[in-house]
Amino acid sequence: MHKMTLGFALALTLGSAPVLAADTSTASAEEVVAKVHEAAQYLHDKGLAGFADFNNNKDARWVWKDSYVFVYSCRDDAMIAHPLRPDLVGKPILQMKDDKDKALFEELCKAGAKTNGGWVEYWWPKPGEGKASRKISFAHSADVSFKPDIQVAAGIYDDKLTADDLNKIAEKAAAPKKDAP
Repeated sequence: MHKMTLGFALALTLGSAPVLAADTSTASAEEVVAKVHEAAQYLHDKGLAGFADFNNNKDARWVWKDSYVFVYSCRDDAMIAHPLRPDLVGKPILQMKDDKDKALFEELCKAGAKTNGGWVEYWWPKPGEGKASRKISFAHSADVSFKPDIQVAAGIYDDKLTADDLNKIAEKAAAPKKDAP
């Protein structure tokens, strides 16, 4: 019996060809979408107390392969939680720019406010590296009691996939599943 990768299993569920990462240490777009949705649900269920579970913990369930989930507030202009960069927590985000002078959180806030979330391309260092690489992050709103306007995001480092291609993956993940006849 062959082992199925998460990306392949998700692709089968979504009814599309799989988008498999060549390297098993690299997060896939499908994993990112699944983790962001899981994180949004987790924060919905846990409320404000859930924020701590995303902070400064590289061994937590929100960090996997070369990706991680981070939590922020667009309205409050603040990083709420970041598992690998505690220095960013509590800091303003909207003026943050990537290596190509893109206001990345302005874009993430717009994408995350869409009904099904959205993807944003920017340049950010991979964990443990100093030089920036092309990163595409999926952002989605999280319904947290007493704290409106929270978003969660995670990303992949990829040189080929476009934000439009990735948005199609997110739309399929959000689409209601049709029962088989």
